[in-house]
Amino acid sequence: QVQLVESGGGLVQSGGSLRLSCTASGSISFIANMGWYRQTPGKERELVARLRRDGPEDYAHSVKGRFTIFRDNAKNTAYLQMNSLKPEDTAVYYCNAQIVPAGTNTVKDYWGQGTQVTVST
Repeated sequence: QVQLVESGGGLVQSGGSLRLSCTASGSISFIANMGWYRQTPGKERELVARLRRDGPEDYAHSVKGRFTIFRDNAKNTAYLQMNSLKPEDTAVYYCNAQIVPAGTNTVKDYWGQGTQVTVST
């Protein structure tokens, strides 16, 4: 069974940095896109950053120049380096990936359990 496991959230002061990681485990044939979304109470989940396996990155306008997404394909892991954090970055961050499980030809959408990021003033 394929799972996404996140780590790296926590409490940080405004202007600080955090790095989130997301590792895909299980029987995997291929991982296409990996990305990060975030959600605050009462709001819809929004894209933060996304990276295709061998392609360009996409970032939300609000995080461009501050956040960087990168992958280690050998480790099935994606990272989100978050610098110059602001209180408005406070949210639950979710990892998302499109994965072809081993023994199938179907791309499936997977989500992590979420990790809380809190930025204090």
